[in-house]
Amino acid sequence: MVDWDLAVSTAATLTGGGPRVSVTEAADVVLELRRLTDVAEQHVANYTGLSARVDHPPVQVVDRTDWVRTNVEGLQVVMDPVIEKLQAASPPKPTAFGPVGTAVKVVGQKATGVQVGTILGFFSSKVLGQYEVFSGAPGRLLLVAPNVVEIERKLGVDPTDFRLWVCLHEVTHRTQFTAVPWLRDHFLSEVSAFVDATDLDPEALADRVRNGISALADSVRNPDSKASVLDLVQTPAQRAVVDRLTALMTLVEGHAEFVMDGVGPDVVPTVESIRARFNQRRAARNPLDKLVRRLLGIEVKMRQYAEGRKFVAEVVERVGMGGFNLIWTSPETLPRPGEIADPDAWVARVVGPTVSPN
Repeated sequence: MVDWDLAVSTAATLTGGGPRVSVTEAADVVLELRRLTDVAEQHVANYTGLSARVDHPPVQVVDRTDWVRTNVEGLQVVMDPVIEKLQAASPPKPTAFGPVGTAVKVVGQKATGVQVGTILGFFSSKVLGQYEVFSGAPGRLLLVAPNVVEIERKLGVDPTDFRLWVCLHEVTHRTQFTAVPWLRDHFLSEVSAFVDATDLDPEALADRVRNGISALADSVRNPDSKASVLDLVQTPAQRAVVDRLTALMTLVEGHAEFVMDGVGPDVVPTVESIRARFNQRRAARNPLDKLVRRLLGIEVKMRQYAEGRKFVAEVVERVGMGGFNLIWTSPETLPRPGEIADPDAWVARVVGPTVSPN
């Protein structure tokens, strides 16, 4: 269904190589990002009270195309079960036009490969780092060196401070998924639940596509619309899973945002300036870029950063970091969708009324 090799080559063509750097500069960036990842790990452990319970592979400092390849590997892990379901639900029928059917299949694979590559190409020039969990346990920490250099130059910030700031965020994600032994399996089980909830009925799928296209068209006309490409595929059962996944991702993203700023000016002396300029750049994107981000659901992720950080900050203020860390006890202690906007409800349910801040 997807020509994955074409997806990678399409993304590589669209994304470009990034900012100009000499061979020596590039090597220095890679070495410093690796060093700062180790520095960040200890700061994150001290600040959060969490430490990895497993040995994790070293950070991978990658370029944009390598980031695409890694994510294609992860997408294949997610998509293979969906493809198997589709093939089981719609087995090929014998026809006198067998060669034509094969040609149509190949064209479809190519078209989908280009579409996937276009989306990955867009992301590959934006993302600074990622903790990739799909390809194998315990996961892989990726830092996209060209994007880090490009953004630090555009912001005009201290390179070492900015690189450490980025490392703090991504290392927090690695810490979450390696210090909390059940978190990765829980996340993957929710993704599997989303796949299992896929409705393969052709008429139902056609209705969702029509409704999704209408929603996307409305989003183009109406800047306040919140429609995204996800609206094309979600069944009611999938929306329930998405609500839970959104709450989980809002927590982990907000926790990382809270940590990267909370570690403090003693570690990242220019952190306040970096945060202010970074947020200003986020808000100043051109209208076309904002539209693309909304259609791809990236604006939802941006809201997750803000809403999750507010949730974490308010819980820590009420019950301290020790009380907050009860959130990692089990899937039942994760915030429910409605509790992200109501930290007191989570505190009352999980921590109880007798715990005081540390």
